Amino acid sequence: MDPIGSVRSSRRPYEARPGRRAIVAADLSELNGPTTGIVELPHRLFWQPDRHVDLDKPGLLAWMYETVLAEAVRPEELRSWLHGPTLTRIWPTLHLPRGVRRAWEERHHVLRVRGIAA
Repeated sequence: MDPIGSVRSSRRPYEARPGRRAIVAADLSELNGPTTGIVELPHRLFWQPDRHVDLDKPGLLAWMYETVLAEAVRPEELRSWLHGPTLTRIWPTLHLPRGVRRAWEERHHVLRVRGIAA
């Protein structure tokens, strides 16, 4: 039993989903992924037979970003598939797990400010 007045931190890492912590890029400038054209996501990120995504079709760029942000387990995946300026631009419109959004906004304050302003 803890003595009265003692504080113990039980903060856990933010989760993308139960049991999987959210991965956050150290610097948005290191994200140099594609923004146009047809890409093929790795099977680890998107579990469909046809993993091609046409980023020029409305909504599919945001969908790919949501998928990568929720499913990435290594920083290299973020660097390969996300683009910093594009992520900043579309951030307010992305539908993300709460843990992913909190982790990214805590690390990159520019995302939090844009989210409030949008």
